[in-house]
Amino acid sequence: MRSRWGIAALLLGLPVLIPAWAQLAPSPDAPPVSTAPASAHEEQPVATLKMNVNLVDVIFTVKDKAGSLVPHLNKEDCTVSEDNVTQTLKSFMAETNQPLTLGLLLDTSGSQQRVLSLEKDAGSQFLERVLKPKDEAFLLSFDVNVDLLQDLTNSSRMLARAMSKAEINTAGGNGAKGIPGAGGGTVPTIGRPKGTLLYDAVYLAATQLMNQETGRKAMVLLTDGQDEGSHVKINEAIATAQKSNAAVYVILIADREFYREIGYSGSSAMKKMTEETGGRLIDVGNNGKKLEAAFQQIEDELRTQYLASYTPTNTRQDGVFRKLSVECRGDGMKVQVRKGYYTTVPQN
Repeated sequence: MRSRWGIAALLLGLPVLIPAWAQLAPSPDAPPVSTAPASAHEEQPVATLKMNVNLVDVIFTVKDKAGSLVPHLNKEDCTVSEDNVTQTLKSFMAETNQPLTLGLLLDTSGSQQRVLSLEKDAGSQFLERVLKPKDEAFLLSFDVNVDLLQDLTNSSRMLARAMSKAEINTAGGNGAKGIPGAGGGTVPTIGRPKGTLLYDAVYLAATQLMNQETGRKAMVLLTDGQDEGSHVKINEAIATAQKSNAAVYVILIADREFYREIGYSGSSAMKKMTEETGGRLIDVGNNGKKLEAAFQQIEDELRTQYLASYTPTNTRQDGVFRKLSVECRGDGMKVQVRKGYYTTVPQN
């Protein structure tokens, strides 16, 4: 499956980006149809349900001072705080084998010409290993466009097939050398040539594919971290990932020879994105062995997570950002968790 997401849709608030299958499903907010008259007694449970939806899920991993994953903590070992106020946990559990929604975002801009084959091989092997029967994954590529190469599926075979078809696209001819995105294409080239829509890809993955999913969610970006020409800014891309509760992992794979003359500055932005969403940045250069090891580290982390849930002491639902922090007892324990979340706004 290949679906192109154009910049015009971003300007219109993404109305055309919803996959066709999503249009066939009833809205999760739609009330059930009933021909019976409602009574005050019948309406009471509905009001109770609305009060109970303000439950915050915090998914995190813990490592000891040696950097090894810690898999056997319990509720008494960890403390969750919101805006520096300790919260009372309603539940705490290990998420070792719980369902996972995974997005693989593949940089196919001109700068990746010499590393794309490594990305495709290692990415396919990773998906084949990591996907369990209840998991789903999708594949995006981003360059001068954002393309949905494979929609959500449990089939690693379909994902590998879509991965094999990914191509370098600079809008000036596949495999063309030069600045990423140089040439025509669907994105206007005003000023500097533009065409690595990294932030747009994260935004679209979060809002169109991750937002309606439940449970654990993560995106893995294979990229050099350079964005050129995205409509959304990095902070907006991060915010949408946080709102969809998706951790962003970045495997920084860069052909540094490509950037010898024009400079390279992608790592700092990717570090910010991963830390804010509870993921991690792993720099592999252009080393195939390091790339395989990076995928193995991400797989291990995704299978050694904890889920803590609580109802906030601050009951306001005003859409603002609240800071999260998690501390776990033990010598040198380090927690990897998103920096915060956005509260919901009740719908009328």
